[in-house]
Amino acid sequence: MTDLEYLDRAEALLKAVEAACDRINENTDADVDNQRVGGMITLVFPNGSQIVVNLQKPLQEVWLAAKAGGFHYRFDGQAWRDTKGQGGEFFADLGRYASEQAGRPLAFAPL
Repeated sequence: MTDLEYLDRAEALLKAVEAACDRINENTDADVDNQRVGGMITLVFPNGSQIVVNLQKPLQEVWLAAKAGGFHYRFDGQAWRDTKGQGGEFFADLGRYASEQAGRPLAFAPL
């Protein structure tokens, strides 16, 4: 994948995370605050815990840091897959970790 392709796909991922947070906040009382600075989004939950999603441009990866740990994802041609664990998909993993930290089911998906 070229650097430009990576940036396009990574930007789409960040926009999808922001859109999911907006949808969650509009349709539930989960109150997930999301703050974006450049290539990084910080999700803040009512209990004060956080999830950070950031781009790692030199590696063409997206990193996710949650209470459950740190995870690295690379686009495999179809989805962003965990490169260090069991090959989980980014949006499914984000939903699982966000649900754990929010104490309620939350769903994230690509646009």
